[in-house]
Parts: sequence; C-alpha cells; structure tokens
Amino acid sequence: MKTKPRILLVDDHQLLLEGLRLALQNEYVVVGALTSGAAVLPACRELAPDAVLLDLSLPERSGLEIIADLQEELPAIRILVITMHADRVMADASLQSGAHGFVPKDSGIPELKTALQAVLAGERFVSGRIPKHASLRAYPPDSAVGLAQLTPRQRKIVHLIGEGKRTADIAADLGVTVPTITFHRQVIRKALGIDSEWGLLRYAILVRMSEEQSP
Repeated sequence: MKTKPRILLVDDHQLLLEGLRLALQNEYVVVGALTSGAAVLPACRELAPDAVLLDLSLPERSGLEIIADLQEELPAIRILVITMHADRVMADASLQSGAHGFVPKDSGIPELKTALQAVLAGERFVSGRIPKHASLRAYPPDSAVGLAQLTPRQRKIVHLIGEGKRTADIAADLGVTVPTITFHRQVIRKALGIDSEWGLLRYAILVRMSEEQSP
C-alpha cells in the first residue's frame, strides 16, 4: 500500500487551516497546522513532512525567511507557497529563496492539489493567475521620501531585506544582535506606514528593483 505524503500547513488564519485540512486529509497525512512563523522550523525537525504549504504573511517571521531556513537545514522538504497576493514580485522572490511552487489563495482546491502533486514530484509550479512579468506600477511613488526619513543604518537594513537577507544574516552583516534588527524592522515599518512584515519585504524588494532599473 502506497504511503500518503506528509504535509504541514502554515497560515495565520485558523479557519483557512481547518478548510485545507478537510480538503486534503483524504489524499495526504496532515502532520500539523501552525499559525506561527517561529514554530515552522522546529515542527519540521520533529514531524518530518514531505511538503509545507506556507503562507508568506505570518506573525513573528516572514515566509521568505522560513523558506530560506528550510532550504538550508531541511532541503528535502518541498515548499508550496499559498498566499492572498497574486504577485509576480513575491512569486519570484519566493522561488529564488527556495520555494518550489506559488499559488494564490483564490485559485481553488483543484489547482492547489495540482500544484501540490507537482512540487512533490520534483517539479516547479506557478499558478497561471500570477502575471508573467513583474511590474513596477505598484512601486510606492513616495518611496524616496520614505527612505529619507530613515537613518543610514535603517536604509542599509531596507536594502539588505530587499536582497533577500534574513534577520539573522542582517545582524551578522552589521555586527549587531538579532533583537536589534527585529527592533529596527519595527521602527522602519512605523516610519514608512507599513503594517506588516510582508509589506516591508515587498517594499524593500521593489526599492531594489527600482534602483537596479534606474540609469
């Protein structure tokens, strides 16, 4: 008898987790359902899932940081990002960080199952709902003004975030502690009027993209 693949569900909405569990439990072994980003890596060490269905917008840690951690420590685990944002910028960033698939939450269960089957088979899957190319039309027009409000150290942190650096990597690069960088990220978000870590991450990536395309 073929063993069912083991999957771990990660999302900050309990209702969605329960819906995913019900939709997938006949074909997969759901080893856990988490709402905390900080709990993902320890749970993967303990539960050894074949795949993680991961939201990008989580309390405590961004999904991209979690992807990078899993790729570094547990590279055999397949990662399928499930997000409310049909966003090429974040799809590319997720794949570059080590994710194997990217599906918006409004795709529906059939596409989700197709995506999960693909990534478990060693393939890469990006939903057709994701634009083919990234656009800077959503780039914040007042970003230069926003960055000007930050200290040189905080601007450096924004640039490092945009390069895909994790909080621990930024702390090591700047010779400070992880709590110091965490505090700076909170201050930066407040100064820029950004209400989530996901928003800060996307902002930082767009700043990098804009600077790369500037003459």
